[in-house]
Amino acid sequence: MKFFKIFLATLLAMVVGTVLSWVLCLVIFVGMAGSMEGTTQAVITPQTIVKIDLAENITEAPTKNPMAGFDFATMTMAKSTHLLKVLQSIEAAKGDARVKGIYLNFTGLGSAGTGVIEEVRAALIDFKQSGKFVVAYNETYSQGAYYLASVADKIYLHPEGGFSWVGLAQSSLFMKGALDKLGLKAEAFRPTACKYKSAVEPYIRKNMSPENRAQMQMMVDDMWAVLVGSIAESRNLDAKKLMRLADKLEVSQPEDALKHGLVDALIYEDEMEAKFAEYGVEKGADGKFNIISLGEYMTLAPVMPKFGAPAVGIVYAEGQVFDGEGEDDNVYSVNVSKTLRKAREDKDIKAVVFRVNSPGGSALASDVIWREVELLRKEKPVIVSMGSYAASGGYYISAGADAIVADRLTLTGSIGVFGMLLEGEDMLNKKLGLTTDVVKTGAAADFGANVMGVGVRKITDLERKTLLRSVDKVYETFTSKVANGRNLPMDKVLELAQGRVWSGTRAVELGLADANGGLREAIAIAADKAGVVDNFRVTEVLEELSPIAQMMQQLNMQAKAYLFDAETLEVAEYYNSLKRELAREGVQAYCPYAFSIN
Repeated sequence: MKFFKIFLATLLAMVVGTVLSWVLCLVIFVGMAGSMEGTTQAVITPQTIVKIDLAENITEAPTKNPMAGFDFATMTMAKSTHLLKVLQSIEAAKGDARVKGIYLNFTGLGSAGTGVIEEVRAALIDFKQSGKFVVAYNETYSQGAYYLASVADKIYLHPEGGFSWVGLAQSSLFMKGALDKLGLKAEAFRPTACKYKSAVEPYIRKNMSPENRAQMQMMVDDMWAVLVGSIAESRNLDAKKLMRLADKLEVSQPEDALKHGLVDALIYEDEMEAKFAEYGVEKGADGKFNIISLGEYMTLAPVMPKFGAPAVGIVYAEGQVFDGEGEDDNVYSVNVSKTLRKAREDKDIKAVVFRVNSPGGSALASDVIWREVELLRKEKPVIVSMGSYAASGGYYISAGADAIVADRLTLTGSIGVFGMLLEGEDMLNKKLGLTTDVVKTGAAADFGANVMGVGVRKITDLERKTLLRSVDKVYETFTSKVANGRNLPMDKVLELAQGRVWSGTRAVELGLADANGGLREAIAIAADKAGVVDNFRVTEVLEELSPIAQMMQQLNMQAKAYLFDAETLEVAEYYNSLKRELAREGVQAYCPYAFSIN
């Protein structure tokens, strides 16, 4: 009788849960529909201007979560697209006789990573080869927005607007002081050679180590050199002058930007109509210019594949690397391996571009994916295209490719590993009054015992040696695979490794990558190696997930995240960072840095 009571109660809970989930889905879809009200039907006319306003997030890869952009606060769906579609649409606009030019006006709330910005900028430079114009207008320019806008023929700024030109900085949050107050002790395990492997530093130090400071300084210097050099070339300015302007804070007002040649005029947005007319754009019968967003252009002029042509497949590795399976926007070894295998078994796909945008993660998961890349490479060319970052485990899964193409702003390398334990005996006993007791079959039987990720006792010297042996072995495997994959002497790899982070520019100079460029260049190299450069199509090979199951899972996750973060957003950020570290098991190949140029 007790069994049937439990069974019926469980069944009722499942039914009620399912009904509530579907009701919530209905509410969400109504919200999505409501958010679309008031939109006008755009059309492409012979006098069309395509506007890039960053109304949508531009991501490295298609999201695996159909509800990722849903805002529970406003019950609306945020717009989102991914890099390949943006690049294809700009290329289509280049050859579309109806399109007169591109208008950059970053009024939207969308975001884009450094790699995305660099590649969109390169696509706009290519677009200008058609003879069509690119103009930019903004009320305020961040450094990232200005870097992108600097390709324009003319740059305009609001007379009372803002202009940021101060240089780049990278800071890290160190938690050791907080851990000390809580009675927690983080112990890191990394090979002696990995002195630059800084992922553990926030938990064991209160500031940067000399090695970490040196590599971070090199990274910001390299990125700043790319920004300054590119802007100087586009605007015909002196690079040294641009650096001085930032150091001296000489560009803080619109008049300063005009005086030093960073913009061409200070005007109001309505005055842009006269500028369009100067480029020969004519108004329509309604007396208005036909300006449509890039998102609208994607919908109205979709890129049609060449049916029957051999394909270059694109496989994505976006996010942190984890073991097993998962349905969120991260790199899971089982999921990505299945996708790579699908690309390998597809006879129509003649070459594969492996787009990697990952700081790494689990060393074991990275090795599982590396193996699948090796099997794929034996049957068809594999070209890695690195996004904003492809470091540590992200480099591990890239090292075996036939060629590696990295953006100049890519953060890569970080060839190194670590392990970490959080010992909390003092916190549990002295702060919380919690004690544990144990019976065991041997001295090490409770090795790794923990409460909510916090170790309940101090580790022994033997256990410490065992952990160090594990990280040493993984480091040896990692560096060996880099040496073989990149055809570099082991001595050279060991010199470049040590957990050290490199920019995409230096990666090419050092032999860790083959060329600087983006997704377009990687696709061209793949087609060339496959011998299909004269006739091919591009196809995305995506993970096979159940949309309904994924939606149900994500609805629950999003709701919980919203309720928590709405009250303690800042605390949640730090807490989630620590929670992610505690959730990591085994040896990690992870690089925590993500640079921003905004």
